[in-house]
Amino acid sequence: MFDITSPDIFDNLPVTAFFTGKMTNIDFGKMNSLSINIPVLHYLPIQKHTNNVIIIDNDLTPKEADAVITQNPNILIGARTADCVPILLYDKKKSVIAAVHAGWRGTALSILKNSISTLIDKFHSNPLDIIIAIGPSIKYCCYKVGQEVIDAVILATGNGEYYKQENGDLYINLAEANRLQALSLGVSDNNIWLSTDCAYCKSDTYFSYRKSPEILGRQGGFICLRP
Repeated sequence: MFDITSPDIFDNLPVTAFFTGKMTNIDFGKMNSLSINIPVLHYLPIQKHTNNVIIIDNDLTPKEADAVITQNPNILIGARTADCVPILLYDKKKSVIAAVHAGWRGTALSILKNSISTLIDKFHSNPLDIIIAIGPSIKYCCYKVGQEVIDAVILATGNGEYYKQENGDLYINLAEANRLQALSLGVSDNNIWLSTDCAYCKSDTYFSYRKSPEILGRQGGFICLRP
């Protein structure tokens, strides 16, 4: 039994999009055994908590980035996570996809907004045509941070109900911050799917670096166009 979540927001659309957990992790052999119709070619960038967005076609040389965009239907693109937020995007009119890795640094650097802006600038996307799935990540029930993290994310996101103070401690929900960033660029709330799973709370299902830093495993979010 494998732990694949396929967001229903992509149902009946010509994409295959899913999030994995501990059991499937980043094992493409396991993914293929599920018969979920993924291509042979895969691309995962070298993630460094940046705001770098890359566009790929046939050159699969690993590059430092935290977001990947492609129109090539022969490549499965993805993002690795173990608490950070995996985000999948699809423009239903331009047939272009993106996979984004958003930790707190990437969120503070507007990695998702940079990705959406790249779709708009390079592919002439209309934000109302962009569909987004925000996958399992650590939520603010478990993600205690310092004031510098809150301040940095607020600069990129503005105020909103994605952080709180409780018993003198500060907590942040990066998934919600990224949702608000997408809305700020004109993406429709009806076009955003948001997982409620907390990687820390459900560490039996997901890798959580915050809970078990000694465990080096990663799950991921993956998307491909169907030819």
